[in-house]
Amino acid sequence: MFRRKLSALDYHNPAGFNCRDETEFRNFIVWLEDQKIRHYKIEDRGNLRNIHSDDWPKSFEKYMKDVNCPVKIQERQETVDWLLGLAVRLEYGDNADKYKDSTPDGAKNTDNTAKAAEPLINLDVNNPDFKAGVMALANLLQIQRHDDYLVMLKAIRILVQERLTQDAIAKASQSKEGLPVALEKHILGFDTGDAVLNEAAQILRLLHIEELRELQTKINEAIVAVQAIIADPKTDHRLGKVGR
Repeated sequence: MFRRKLSALDYHNPAGFNCRDETEFRNFIVWLEDQKIRHYKIEDRGNLRNIHSDDWPKSFEKYMKDVNCPVKIQERQETVDWLLGLAVRLEYGDNADKYKDSTPDGAKNTDNTAKAAEPLINLDVNNPDFKAGVMALANLLQIQRHDDYLVMLKAIRILVQERLTQDAIAKASQSKEGLPVALEKHILGFDTGDAVLNEAAQILRLLHIEELRELQTKINEAIVAVQAIIADPKTDHRLGKVGR
């Protein structure tokens, strides 16, 4: 419960601290006052340091009043948490110059992850060279023009990833082996009066169905690609709004 704050204060045993152990609790209070809070002058800490005295609870109660703790001393966990919060604030105040420019490791990792996930984030989309390069790529790859050059660049990236990588090219180069089809199992739906013509019509119909399936697959891929571009709202601080 207190591990993070104890670690921040360099307590010797942040993982094993047990505030319900009376001796450990009293030693902790003395350490906190001596090393972090320092509310009393050194010469005034005698009663608090005398942890084996029968009057220690009274000394502790007085100490809590002196530091203006709003928590009742009977609520030990809440008391410890409040004192730790006070100590952290005082520790930061004493070392403000040390901590003011520090960045949490989690924030650094998040920022690096965001940059890695969005490599286009630092591009100057108003640069003429950038616009010319995007337009040249779009024309080369026969991609539909868009008013937003960043959108076009994302479309180019998607096309390259899906169609122009080594794996994609190798897959596209593989010859498709047809499967044997039993024409008698496919009903033509009409009769030309000639068995040869009926068979030819069946073959043409099956080929047409295969083309329709390929067309549907390409349509689905196009829908996914468009959604990947437009269903990605970003915060534009220059316009003061979220989304495009």
